[in-house]
Amino acid sequence: MNPAPLTNSKRINERCGMNFLNIAIVSSEIVPFAKTGGLADVIGSLPAELSGLKCNVKVFMPYYRAAKKENFGISLAKNNLNVCMQGKDFGFSLYQCKSKGVDFYFIKKDEYFDREFLYGTPQGDYPDNAQRFGFFANAVLESLTFLKFKADVINCNDWQSALIPFYVRFKLKDSALFKKTKTLFTVHNLAYQGLFPREIMPTLDIGYEFFTPEALEFYGKFSFMKAGIIYSDAVSTVSSGYAKEILTKEFGCGLEGLLYTKKDSLFGILNGVDYSQWSPGADKFIVSNYDVKALKNKAECKKDLLVQMGLPVSPERCLLGQVGRLAHQKGMDLIVDSIEDIIKLSCNLVVLGAGDEQYHRVLTALSKKYPKNISVKIGFDNALAHKIEAGSDMFLMPSRYEPCGLNQMYSLKYGTIPLVRATGGLDDTITDYTRDPARGNGFKFKEATKEGFLGALKSAVCVYSDKNHWKKLMARAMGFDFSWKRSAQEYIKLYTALIKK
Repeated sequence: MNPAPLTNSKRINERCGMNFLNIAIVSSEIVPFAKTGGLADVIGSLPAELSGLKCNVKVFMPYYRAAKKENFGISLAKNNLNVCMQGKDFGFSLYQCKSKGVDFYFIKKDEYFDREFLYGTPQGDYPDNAQRFGFFANAVLESLTFLKFKADVINCNDWQSALIPFYVRFKLKDSALFKKTKTLFTVHNLAYQGLFPREIMPTLDIGYEFFTPEALEFYGKFSFMKAGIIYSDAVSTVSSGYAKEILTKEFGCGLEGLLYTKKDSLFGILNGVDYSQWSPGADKFIVSNYDVKALKNKAECKKDLLVQMGLPVSPERCLLGQVGRLAHQKGMDLIVDSIEDIIKLSCNLVVLGAGDEQYHRVLTALSKKYPKNISVKIGFDNALAHKIEAGSDMFLMPSRYEPCGLNQMYSLKYGTIPLVRATGGLDDTITDYTRDPARGNGFKFKEATKEGFLGALKSAVCVYSDKNHWKKLMARAMGFDFSWKRSAQEYIKLYTALIKK
């Protein structure tokens, strides 16, 4: 299936025979309501862009404790809604708010969602995640029924909403409201698949006849992810590079064979950046706004970051920034193993993030061992994330795999040069300056080894030492545009093709 070329919203509407597209988007996290990773940023931005392109968009997520803490203007839409699973009734309430022309809806069931964390504690996942997100999928569909919203496409995101295509196809097959609804399943990270014991299936209204290798069984476990892949009308990922990689054994996480059978309905659409939130010229969190014509103000941001992180104000030393999940996948071991070499290269390092406890411990220990060179904050701090983007000279993303990545695109706009591993969306968006000085906008390495990482870092530090070359590289990086408009148009092309299929 090849989506037809897109020209403008009017032609889309004419082709579909409708005044607008009705799109329901389902996600387990959304900025600014709740966030653990890039999925939240994506769903925090994409719906508004779609709305601006004449789509009627409704977005659904759980009503977490985190969303209750802030004043988002969320109010009750309907009390005493109900879903039935295995003959048992599960009541919930539907809340709503409007932002940037988009209706956001929140599934309130405190038993499942009023918790400190979204998916689990640092010690491990919540043991009832299957029930939590199986219920969530059913509650979203019941909410659409209550709202009488006849969705042309339901766009599900990652394993937490992956049962929706299954329920639409089987549980709601006789529903007039969903008779023509298409489903798109977007994979943001294939490694997180939602695997549970087979015994959980009946409690989710899924019979054991679906526990086969051809259906929902995955190496003896019941797989949410397979439900999304098999029973959706199309699958998308968040970059063209990752769409190719997940067809291989190295990146397919055991699902490469299944995904290959869906290759004709598998698409890669690069995530975009919300420049209203991530632009140094208007960033409300940084001490001094700047743009390509006022780069001297970036130095003020560096000083401010050094002071906040408790490091000596030494503007001449290259400052490396890292924000994100502290995990092996993100290449944190490469950074940790290279600390002494990083310091010898006259670099300092600031880290913000949370993840595996082993990295919490080792990074905290390193910051105490090298207090003049390394500063670490465990947790998530949106304001500090902005300060790190603005105040760092380079941004590290040595990921073993990265479906898309957003921070490298943020970094470009801030003139903070990305150093990345050549994988997925990182490879799609960053051109290596060492290999192509005329077009390069960052530095890349291929092998996920300490030697590969340090080789790229040494090349970058060498360029950094030549201030004229570095300023030219910064100016070029800041000229790249990864705004959501282009990516939103690609989603509309895909939605339109699904409707016409």
